[in-house]
Amino acid sequence: MKFDTPAGTNPIDQLKVVGKPTDRIDGPLKVCGQAPYAYEQPAPNAAYGYVVGAAIAKGRIEAIDLTAAKAAPGVLAIITADNAGKLEKGNFNTARLLGGPEIQHYHQAVALVVAETFEQARAAAALVRVDYARGKGAFDLHAAKDSAQPSREQADLKLGDFAAAFASAPVTIDATYHTPDQAHAMMEPHASIAAWEGDQLTLWTANQMINWGRGDVARTLGIPREKVRLVSPYIGGGFGGKLFVRADAILAALGAKAAGRPVKVALTRPLMFNNTPHRPATIQRIRLGATREGKITAIGHENWSGDLPGGGIENGVQQTRFLYAGENRMLQCRLAVLDLPEGNAMRAPGEAPGMMALEIAIDEMAEKLGIDPVEFRILNDTQVVPEDPPKPFSQRQLVECLRQGAERFGWSKRSATPASVRDGQWLVGMGVAAGFRNAPTMKSAARVRLAADGRVTVETDMTDIGTGTYTIIAQTAAETMGVPLDRVDVRLGDSTFPVSAGSGGQWGAASSTSGVYVACMKLRETVAQKLGLDPATVTFSSGRVRSGRRSVALGDAARDGEIVVEDAIEFGDLARRYQQSTFAGHFVEAAVHAHTGEMRVRRMLAVCAAGRILNPKSARSQVIGAMTMAVGAALMEELAVDKRFGFFVNHDLAGYEVPVHADIPHQECIFLDEADPLSSPMKAKGVGELGICGVAAAVANAVYNATGVRVREYPITLDKFFERLPTA
Repeated sequence: MKFDTPAGTNPIDQLKVVGKPTDRIDGPLKVCGQAPYAYEQPAPNAAYGYVVGAAIAKGRIEAIDLTAAKAAPGVLAIITADNAGKLEKGNFNTARLLGGPEIQHYHQAVALVVAETFEQARAAAALVRVDYARGKGAFDLHAAKDSAQPSREQADLKLGDFAAAFASAPVTIDATYHTPDQAHAMMEPHASIAAWEGDQLTLWTANQMINWGRGDVARTLGIPREKVRLVSPYIGGGFGGKLFVRADAILAALGAKAAGRPVKVALTRPLMFNNTPHRPATIQRIRLGATREGKITAIGHENWSGDLPGGGIENGVQQTRFLYAGENRMLQCRLAVLDLPEGNAMRAPGEAPGMMALEIAIDEMAEKLGIDPVEFRILNDTQVVPEDPPKPFSQRQLVECLRQGAERFGWSKRSATPASVRDGQWLVGMGVAAGFRNAPTMKSAARVRLAADGRVTVETDMTDIGTGTYTIIAQTAAETMGVPLDRVDVRLGDSTFPVSAGSGGQWGAASSTSGVYVACMKLRETVAQKLGLDPATVTFSSGRVRSGRRSVALGDAARDGEIVVEDAIEFGDLARRYQQSTFAGHFVEAAVHAHTGEMRVRRMLAVCAAGRILNPKSARSQVIGAMTMAVGAALMEELAVDKRFGFFVNHDLAGYEVPVHADIPHQECIFLDEADPLSSPMKAKGVGELGICGVAAAVANAVYNATGVRVREYPITLDKFFERLPTA
């Protein structure tokens, strides 16, 4: 499948609207408070639900006393496992949304109290009395490491003879790195409103993948899929934490059924930290062998992570399959059973923590070889996936990202000798890391409507999690149909619309806009036929349709009634034939106070190669937001695990530290001028997760260059290096 078509065939290539730095069309609505999120949807006569979370991490409920809660003012219903009815729990992501009698993790929902007001529901929830029998749980990844088992998701990769190559390599490193549990901490909580009309359920919920969510709800409640409608037009951040439905959605549906009226449920922040997914901690051992000239000959990357029984890995070796050449390779993931809350997708799952380790290891090897870290990465670049048989990348410009970034950042001024540059009392250093994130494509559909006034309306169940989806879809339709951007209306996030890729895995933008593109192309054909024009010669521009000497207003095609078409794009064997990935060069300057150990990130630069950039303004926003998130991962973010009782202690935004404005310096983002003709009709790829991949390691490498102290355990807090700071 190839989409390298001339402008006359592919109107996107005109780039009159697509590719322009366009303000987000939903921006004014959000600034003015007119973009309703799930909990803000109009729901007449709605009651409120408050979730009671388990007070233990492992064990059983022996008894629940609801007497006082039921007698509390305003209480309409209380849902527990005893009266919820049979909940299908075959899907891991919905298997633990309502606990009882078994408790699988701390703060697992065990009851929902429904009352006339939120305050009444909260007060009554405090009166629910639960007696537990505490069981013995596993809460420590390090302690469970030796019992970890091979992953069903990621088979071990063995190429060549790693052991022999590593043993015989003239230069080697063997180091272990640690990344902590992390929380999504998005602004909008997990929140839902449920309403029943007979046996038809409508669920307004904060969910990134409408089609997945609809199936999960139907399966969990044991009702036909067609009886469930999910609506999620605006989402206040997801980061992967809203890929699947959570307790708020299922409990709202159960509460609304019991109360006989709509019910609103929002998880409190502590419940979000302990009762929704998080990024699991990892232990990563990396072994590299190289020639004295700097060619990598052996790559070994082992990754350990933990999850609840039946859960999945945090695939920290993912990027190591693709990023560097090396004929002898050994990659493996091991999964330990832990009784902590579910580990699951968080922005760039796998690659984000994997790059945090790999890109420090690459720097350590470069230093041992006496080779500049940028040049060492370039020396070991590969243009094919180094496996048997090798697979070509659809496009790969990592070398250009690194070279352009080094020049732009002033890398030549970096001192190769750590702790040798001072600015007053500050030790100053520079760090670099490669960036990598896969960019797959998924089947995506859209419906397009043309009205007699020439307005174009796009409908798809694609979601916008704050990434600018409304705008790039509008740009796609405007470009394809030849109308101004303000003549396009976009409707998203409703399961009654055609199924799109959804927002996740860095596949959303390229896939969903491609679905809109093919639907618009079908509409063009229909319009041409309606107007009696030759589809092969017709052009669409300025709201008019032209063929030869004829010029007709676009809306004239719909003068007898609205035209509605629907289509979908499938990508065939594209993923089998080509590896679709995105690349970046990340550069950081950091300063560490010589006497206090205070760390400051001073400058940041990302040079990204991610296909055609559909909207440079919103894409830049995505990248610098990801860079900010990576600073948090490098220097401050960590869920502290109470290994006695099995919960995240700092389960709120007071204790879980994330970067604030004062922590973030000047950020620069450069997109290479490229279009990937193999990726999609849009020639685009995702970019929202690329910006987090590698940045934390670039920060760590900059701190090392500044101080000469290597820290291999994130976050890099001063207690881990203060005593080793240079004294001179």
